[in-house]
Amino acid sequence: MDVILLERIEKLGHIGDVVAVKNGYARNFLLPRKKALRANEANRKIFEANRAQIEADNAARRTDAEKESEVVNGLTVTLIRQASNTGHLYGSVSARDLADAIVEAKPEAKVAKNQIVLDRPIKSIGISEVRVVLHPEVAVKIKVNVARSPEEAELQAEGVDVMNQMFERDGASFTEDYDPNAEPGFATEAEEAVADADDNAETNSEESL
Repeated sequence: MDVILLERIEKLGHIGDVVAVKNGYARNFLLPRKKALRANEANRKIFEANRAQIEADNAARRTDAEKESEVVNGLTVTLIRQASNTGHLYGSVSARDLADAIVEAKPEAKVAKNQIVLDRPIKSIGISEVRVVLHPEVAVKIKVNVARSPEEAELQAEGVDVMNQMFERDGASFTEDYDPNAEPGFATEAEEAVADADDNAETNSEESL
């Protein structure tokens, strides 16, 4: 389907561009959200007659978004979640969770869940960078600190790799058993028994030849 864009759409075009898109994308997203018009003769005339106003409205929204970006850009939000010992969350962090966290941290910000761009679901503890599109021409990035406790979140904020630290601590607890009575340079009774068994097996093999 050919449509006339009413605002800039990333990787698609700018205001006034006529572009071809999939029917489902147009019907389910662009048209109902008033981001585009069907590219027919009647709509072309309507667009051209209102182009100046459409561009002025877009410029006003962009100015508002630029002001808001000063509040949101570089913001770090902390989310405390339950997770397994390996750091995997019981569930995931959603766009709505992030929008709510931003508004909680900065009440003057007006961020909706559809402005949060999650390249992939956040399913483990750690710090992630997330893009927030405040306007088709204004995007910022925030940091999301997901942890199991405020103390853990603070460590992560200081640059500590909590999960790596945990694995190192667990690994250090696995040590080899040894005989404290064994003299240096001498085998323990268990080691001698294994060695004797190996010697006997080798002797029997030679005798059978």
